Amino acid sequence: MLLENDTFLTELTKMFQKGKSSGSLMLTMKRWDGHTKPQPRKGNLPDPTEFKCLIRASLGNKKLSTVVSQKDVNKFQMAYANLLKGNMDGLKKKDKKSATGKSKSKATH
Repeated sequence: MLLENDTFLTELTKMFQKGKSSGSLMLTMKRWDGHTKPQPRKGNLPDPTEFKCLIRASLGNKKLSTVVSQKDVNKFQMAYANLLKGNMDGLKKKDKKSATGKSKSKATH
């Protein structure tokens, strides 16, 4: 479901809260030129005047997406970064035994 930037951030916050108890939240970002259909290889189509950023989030069967234009990148990135910082508390810690075991063997040589 394609949403406006502010609505996407609101729904993403809800997904983070739901994701703490039920599964993994997947986030993807990619450059998007605005085309929804593949372009033929033979044609020399002009480059788009403005690239955009397509952001997708999925949790279970629920999927969200938004498109951020160049003029809105700074505003969106600040809000997005604050949202991520506030919801990164549920991450699992890395197993220290395997990490320290490798570093000790390198240090003794």
